[in-house]
Amino acid sequence: MSLQELDPAAIEAAARALEAGQLVAFPTETVYGLGADAENPAAVAAIYAAKGRPQDHPVIVHLAPEAEMAHWACDIPPEAHALANAFWPGPLTMILKRAPNIPDAVSGGQDTVGLRCPSHPVAIALLRAFKGGQGGVAAPSANKFGHVSPTLAEHVRDEFGADGSVAMVLDGGASQVGIESTIVDLSRLATHGPVLLRPGHVSAEAIAAVIDQLPAAPDVAAPRASGTLESHYAPHTPVAMQDTVTLVQTLGQMEEAGRKLALIHYSDLWTAHAAIRLPATPEGFAHALYAALRAMDGQGADLILVEAPPQDGAWLGVNDRLRRAAHGSTGIVHGLLNRDAGV
Repeated sequence: MSLQELDPAAIEAAARALEAGQLVAFPTETVYGLGADAENPAAVAAIYAAKGRPQDHPVIVHLAPEAEMAHWACDIPPEAHALANAFWPGPLTMILKRAPNIPDAVSGGQDTVGLRCPSHPVAIALLRAFKGGQGGVAAPSANKFGHVSPTLAEHVRDEFGADGSVAMVLDGGASQVGIESTIVDLSRLATHGPVLLRPGHVSAEAIAAVIDQLPAAPDVAAPRASGTLESHYAPHTPVAMQDTVTLVQTLGQMEEAGRKLALIHYSDLWTAHAAIRLPATPEGFAHALYAALRAMDGQGADLILVEAPPQDGAWLGVNDRLRRAAHGSTGIVHGLLNRDAGV
């Protein structure tokens, strides 16, 4: 299914599958989501089972543009309506106080709920067809927990095609943004102000331009939110991130040591065992990042080495995802260079 040609029969079938308590994978502008009826605890539990996701790790509820936010959240501040008007449909998730009628299965047992309205035309069509446009689809990324998020339908099929847990996969082409939505906590405005729980395409500065408050960094009492664990978005192959000068040195040392490197870069560098060059813009790099990680994960390399992007604010979302992908790989470069290549 292309972005220009929505398949009404497929959309209708997917909506009926959701209403029957089944799982449906669908495209959004950020990544592909693994969806279930957010008001059906058994269906939401099936997401957790399929992904191997911890029960206390919340999911995001996706809404149609016409859906009533007040059905899902209570004590909704004016700032939430202002941000929805500015950025919905789009890649912004807001954490609000969960309405009493909404099961806590979607919030990991917390009293908050994450809401967003995606802009992908396939996602909007599905949400409008589901429960007359007033339902909510709980949908984390459509991959096994902690792994690289999918940006193509074939990535979803690679993850779930063999186990029968997903009833349908709607194909909407490549995800445009390529990394998950920005998450801002608005559930504690009176005491903490807005808090940026996960950076993404919508920047803190863009949020501040709407509500006249710059979101603060996460605090220890902040609600748990999707994709905020220290280790996340990780391929099976270890990942290391290095600045350009250090990376050039490492490439030469690894070659001498007989190590196989898979390289993700944006500068003009010599090649490795396998390499892919991404655009040197934050938007282009983000769009291609997860597909690149998946491609390099299949190269049989000892390490995926990533050229560290710039550290300015426009790259915050990309750097966040790469830091989590590389978490736990501290010392991997030193270990590969100092271990007998035959071991």
